[in-house]
Amino acid sequence: MSIKFRPAQLADVPAIATLLASLFAIEQDFSPDPARQIAALKLMLPREDILLWVAEETLEGEAEVVGFCSVQCLISTAEGGPVGLIEDVVVAEGWRAAGIGQRLLEGAEAWARRRGCSRLQLLADEGNLPALDFYRRQGWQQTRLRNWRRLLRD
Repeated sequence: MSIKFRPAQLADVPAIATLLASLFAIEQDFSPDPARQIAALKLMLPREDILLWVAEETLEGEAEVVGFCSVQCLISTAEGGPVGLIEDVVVAEGWRAAGIGQRLLEGAEAWARRRGCSRLQLLADEGNLPALDFYRRQGWQQTRLRNWRRLLRD
């Protein structure tokens, strides 16, 4: 067994969509919709201001995507420059607690630092206690900001 971390490729999109389905199934605000996830991933792949970072396990010559993280650069008026928004972090069920999530976040942070980002931020479902504990252990801090949204589609 060997885990490799690398930017996603088009061939990874179906596996990433499967990982996202497992994430969205436990989030109260989202529902899995593979067609939407695949469409979004294909829009994100060619952009240089977005990182799609995967953890790939290779066993007996067969490769499988077992973790995924995405980061998008934004411009923050509060910071006066670029910041990174981590949109997704997910590790396949059988691979959790193996350090993959930590390494995905480390890759995201390195990428954001190279782009001059002064801050990373992410959202996590308040009911996903394992994820909240994970982020705390990684040194992330909860802010006093609340997330609000307004859907613009039917």
